[in-house]
Amino acid sequence: MINTNDILETITMIQEENLDIRTITMGISLLDCCGSDIDRSCQKIYEKIRHRAGELVVAGNEIEEKYGIPIINKRVAVTPIAILAGASGGDPLRYALTLEKAAKDIGVNFIGGYSALVHKGFSAGDLELLKSIPRALSETERVCSSVNVGSTKTGINMDAVRLMGEVVKETAELTANRQCIGAAKLVVFCNAPEDNPFMAGAFHGPGEPDCVINVGVSGPGVVRAAIAKAGKECDLTQIADIIKKTAFKITRMGQLVGSEASARLGVPFGIVDLSLAPTPAVGDSVAHILEEIGLESCGACGTTAALAMLNDAVKKGGVMASSNVGGLSGAFIPVSEDAGMVEAVESGTLTIEKLEAMTAVCSVGLDMIIIPGDTTAEVIAGIIADEAAIGMINSKTTAVRVIPAIGKKEGEKLEFGGLLGGGPVMKVNRSSPGVMISRGGRIPAPIQSLNN
Repeated sequence: MINTNDILETITMIQEENLDIRTITMGISLLDCCGSDIDRSCQKIYEKIRHRAGELVVAGNEIEEKYGIPIINKRVAVTPIAILAGASGGDPLRYALTLEKAAKDIGVNFIGGYSALVHKGFSAGDLELLKSIPRALSETERVCSSVNVGSTKTGINMDAVRLMGEVVKETAELTANRQCIGAAKLVVFCNAPEDNPFMAGAFHGPGEPDCVINVGVSGPGVVRAAIAKAGKECDLTQIADIIKKTAFKITRMGQLVGSEASARLGVPFGIVDLSLAPTPAVGDSVAHILEEIGLESCGACGTTAALAMLNDAVKKGGVMASSNVGGLSGAFIPVSEDAGMVEAVESGTLTIEKLEAMTAVCSVGLDMIIIPGDTTAEVIAGIIADEAAIGMINSKTTAVRVIPAIGKKEGEKLEFGGLLGGGPVMKVNRSSPGVMISRGGRIPAPIQSLNN
């Protein structure tokens, strides 16, 4: 039976603690749209997205109204476009413009999948797509791009890392008059998951079904409030248990929304990504959870340990609430999107070096970090390589989404608005890794990859 207290608790979570469904994302395979004629391929892509996702926004709005649960974004993820570009040839930018038109016409917030998987090398279409990313993201609003440059099984493609350092820099330059927003829609992965509903990294992996619904939940404010209510007397074992129980409740809501969306749209339900994804809103911060656990400020000594406990407890609690858990799942630490992270950067307690250490135990990596506009492509590539190495060695997903703030220096600010927030330009180590990056080649897979 439904417990009245549970209903009231959920209402409080939504109204006072920023609980929401961050996204319902429809994954759509475009493999049947491949062809040697790029015009015909683009037409088939547009028609399939319209056919499959045409009612996605309507269904999301109806679910939101029926249950009173905020659904912040409705999104689409498609097959990595580099696969189609390899089959058809021609300018990959035409695919980006087709995705933009389809996304605009069906009313979704973002469409992900202007992507390439190059962790072991480049196949036909990959290089052309990577080189086209700056234009694609500067000439569209809704299109998001991701590139997987490494994995535990294959090692790290350093030729791709070098190229992505240049791509990130050029993308920021081409959108300098719009707060360098292009770079905020571009993420570089190691061990990218195929079912991630969160942008900018969402794409519909080749191993996924033809069409699927994935849900991303969020609730940092709920977790922080639960810890605060427990009081200072609880030890860390008890705190971990509180987080698990709270994550269970949050994930059950995601399961409900995903199942409902699946039924309404006639599409299989894929996964719930049980992540704590913050927003710039006051009270919706992963950093503030860590501070509620007992840190004076996020970035203090002990931050990595507290984050490791939080991430693990979220996964343990969420996996009991749904048999369909996937994506990234855990705690995100995107700086510009988290009010507490911004405060910690401004106070000087949180640095890129500390964030890098935290990425060894969080759900993703160096995310939404604003760096000086004159940071070189080689340094950006070095940042990417370091994060990919953490992911490769630890058999986890890591990613880099940095935004070079063109024309701005350390301490100045960029403001993106909306969920992307804004924040200060962070200090970057300027010692050059240029010789290493220019060597190219591939960093071999670690010995732990031989686990068959």
